[in-house]
Amino acid sequence: MSGSLTRRQFLGAAGGAAAGAALGVPAATATEFPAIHIRQGSRNVAVASANGLRGVERAGQLLAQGIDTLDAGIEGVKIQELDPEDTSVGYGGLPNEHGMVQLDASCMHGPTRRAGAVGALEGIKTPSVVAKYVLLYTDHIMLVGEGAKKFALSYGFKEEELLTERAREIWLRWRANRGPDDDWINVSEGEEMTVRPTGTININVVNTRGEISSVTTTSGLAWKIPGRVGDSPMIGAGQYTDNDIGAAGSTGRGEANIKVCGAFLTVEFMRQGMSPTDAALATLRRVVQTTEPRLLNERGEPTFGLNFYAVNKAGDFGAASIHSGAQYAVWDGRQASHRDTAYLYESRR
Repeated sequence: MSGSLTRRQFLGAAGGAAAGAALGVPAATATEFPAIHIRQGSRNVAVASANGLRGVERAGQLLAQGIDTLDAGIEGVKIQELDPEDTSVGYGGLPNEHGMVQLDASCMHGPTRRAGAVGALEGIKTPSVVAKYVLLYTDHIMLVGEGAKKFALSYGFKEEELLTERAREIWLRWRANRGPDDDWINVSEGEEMTVRPTGTININVVNTRGEISSVTTTSGLAWKIPGRVGDSPMIGAGQYTDNDIGAAGSTGRGEANIKVCGAFLTVEFMRQGMSPTDAALATLRRVVQTTEPRLLNERGEPTFGLNFYAVNKAGDFGAASIHSGAQYAVWDGRQASHRDTAYLYESRR
């Protein structure tokens, strides 16, 4: 590890929540690249996807205690990873088409400029923590599939069944209604069918010293082809941190985000002087430009959803979505609340 941060210091207690208190990382020097002029000083801020309201509150509380930004962010997303009622993240997440839950996650620690990620991880409830262990203990950035699972087990993670009864019922309902000519009996008329869900949680965190981190975790697209990995574990897509500038992350259609390296691009727009909200909107415009015609409606608008969340080194924050009606969660240093995202197009229902 570079600088004053060691693996022992970073991990701290077994849960890792108190790890960052011993960092003592010096303030980042000015970047050699064109960059925005950041006012002196920052504030404790955590910004997340809408399902991260409890997460940003937890992260904000930890920041106030002096906990490292990455540890604060991971403790925030773990709330959703361990919540069986959140069918888009961790335990209770909806499975792939074969009924297997496969999880993805990634994280970046701004002060040390390090990153870690896991993809298609099975049997481990908290992939965000495994991603942090990849960051801490390896010279790699991403581990996937069986290798990621063996790595987690070698560090004492417990293998558990992630498919809850609720998620199983939703999957069985989907499987029974795939087509009129298959060998499965359709769900009876009038019984509600679940549309193909997407979902993720992203949290971006900055503290009063201007230290920044980001983390994204998901169970991915429901009913996906086994082995499919979306944007969440992709550094520069699902999340990205530059400690000189800020952090950004995403939820929504991963394939659309991967093509533009959306989290990285949002941070680069902030580097050019844009506010977090304007940077997120600019990235979404790039997404629209790169969207193939089959995914556009007659007005030229994407038929899918995609959202970006961002914070800069000064503690300014914002979020944007393709369509109106979306929200995000933020801890502004005083309280956690939901706010409306900026957007490109009015929703038409």
